[in-house]
Amino acid sequence: MAPTPALADRVRTTKPSAIREILAVTSRPGTISFAGGLPAPELFDTEGLRAAYDAAFARSARRALQYSTTEGAPELREAVAARLHGRGLPTCADDVLITTGSQQGLALITTALIGPGDAVLVEDPTYLAALQGFALAGARLIPVPCDEEGILPDALEEIVARERPKLLYTVPTFQNPTGRTLPAARRAAVAEIAARLGLWLLEDDPYGDLRYEGRALPWLAAHPGAEDRTALLGSFSKVMAPGLRLGWLRAPAALLRAAVLAKQAADLHTSTVDQLATAEYLRTVDLDAHVARVRDAYRIRRDALLAGLGAALPAGSTWNRPEGGMFVWARLPEGHDATALFREAAARGVAFVPGAPFFAGTPDPRALRLSFTTHTAEEIEEGLRRLAGA
Repeated sequence: MAPTPALADRVRTTKPSAIREILAVTSRPGTISFAGGLPAPELFDTEGLRAAYDAAFARSARRALQYSTTEGAPELREAVAARLHGRGLPTCADDVLITTGSQQGLALITTALIGPGDAVLVEDPTYLAALQGFALAGARLIPVPCDEEGILPDALEEIVARERPKLLYTVPTFQNPTGRTLPAARRAAVAEIAARLGLWLLEDDPYGDLRYEGRALPWLAAHPGAEDRTALLGSFSKVMAPGLRLGWLRAPAALLRAAVLAKQAADLHTSTVDQLATAEYLRTVDLDAHVARVRDAYRIRRDALLAGLGAALPAGSTWNRPEGGMFVWARLPEGHDATALFREAAARGVAFVPGAPFFAGTPDPRALRLSFTTHTAEEIEEGLRRLAGA
């Protein structure tokens, strides 16, 4: 028999997620994992969500189990718009598309804007699944130099003028993997550069609600010059439950229409019953109060991790103190390799993510990402003891 035709080049040339590979290791019983950015399951509002699903079926089981519109359930779009509007970003329901997780929103914008060979700018390092998605689209990835606070505007301006990219992808608040937050002045500069030089902005904000200290900063999308060129992604995964696979996309009208077309081809629409239950939850439960309880727990866990890193990592290591989010970014001294350390750590029942896969440019073999949300403070202390042994 003749062989089957080859797989598409974009699949054969895209690397698998290093995090997904590591999660296979961390699923071993007894492992304490600082690897995956997983919300703590004991903090899920299971009773509130169960009641919301019951109410969605009680209102109309036929509707909950039926096909829906691609744009999303009107009441959920309205609830998302109201939350954004209440936080200083003028938004109406027509500006919002409900997505199957914010990861799908990233994919829809990529489909709508990026063709093979198009230049896409990314922070260096950046969210690993974004690198995967852009690579699958055939994009030419260009890293933007960053420091401990994020994008360097002068470097960004020079690259935009030279490379004429279509898009800048950024996680400006509690970034994955570094946990850093782009300061207000730099956000304004990024918006101004995008407007003056002609650039789409894709602002990913899955962690913004998880602030433990400091003051909230306006979204890039709220800055002058960015209003007509920013797609803003959000998610219910970190504040309600990731298993819902619910996110949202706010974008200018023309780009939103293109994303709707891409979603029609991808999955027709996001799960109707999950949308209606989430809308019911937002109507009947004080989500901000629930998030406050989650923040209080995560703050304790962040502080436990930071307090123990000095004893757990080799002398001369450095790390940051994120004001929120789920991650601490650390760097080992000269002569150390985080990937080699991971193998030794895994053998001792503790895990983290080596930082090298997050780089679009030259990787830093000494970097590592540690998540503090999944385990209690006591478990974190035990994990750090194991890490010290490694």
